Amino acid sequence: MIKKFSIDNTEIACWLNPGDFGGHQKSLVFLHGSGSDHSCWSYQYSQLHKQFNIVAVDLPGHGSSAGGGENDVDQYCLWIKKLLDVLQLKNPVLVGHSLGAAMAMKLALRYPQDVAGIVPVGGGIKMPVNPDLLAGLKIDPALAMDLICKFSLARENRPQLFDSLKKSMAKTNVDVLYGDLSACDKLDLTTDIGKINTQALVICGMEDKMTPPDFSHRIVAGISGAKICLIAGAGHMVMLEKPAEFNRALADFASSIS
Repeated sequence: MIKKFSIDNTEIACWLNPGDFGGHQKSLVFLHGSGSDHSCWSYQYSQLHKQFNIVAVDLPGHGSSAGGGENDVDQYCLWIKKLLDVLQLKNPVLVGHSLGAAMAMKLALRYPQDVAGIVPVGGGIKMPVNPDLLAGLKIDPALAMDLICKFSLARENRPQLFDSLKKSMAKTNVDVLYGDLSACDKLDLTTDIGKINTQALVICGMEDKMTPPDFSHRIVAGISGAKICLIAGAGHMVMLEKPAEFNRALADFASSIS
């Protein structure tokens, strides 16, 4: 179910377990990527809510949340920290996709005492965005979104998922999407990645063109004890493209955290 919380006088929407939120021993907090919303995790929370407390966030300016979005990862992290304080979840696992992966890593750096584990999905220590793509959002947003959706999916998954992905992204204001991608473009965890002491599972589609597997390998190399899960037949939207494999890896990791 969708529930809204007032954070700094701004309504932030989240999907929570229907009926038994707080009734499970462990919690998962899902953080979506650029121009997306909580629904990108629909294949996860529809299955995993029977095992975990689930919070699937709509960032400010996305989905059903108010606000205008941000253009900096740190600013988004402040929103999530305040939301976690309101929810009073104990040591959740943060599962973040792309922009959300950057947020999960930064939150683990800043608030390690509040995070049991992180699962960066399709992320990187740096996540440079093609400047032509950013320029295209100002000149021809529809074409730019087409390109984002095309390159976010493995070729074999485009017929099934392209239209729904584009429809979902089109709901987000273009300026908000631009801000999200700008936040990714500015990310640089090169000097800080080794300071993360939180348990980590890094997931990436083997056909990810937006943040290729090499990006995930660099995260794993930087975080002591981190594990990696590369999923065949999936691109950047691995959680939508191969949900069964994704959910199995995520549930096994979260369940293993003491």
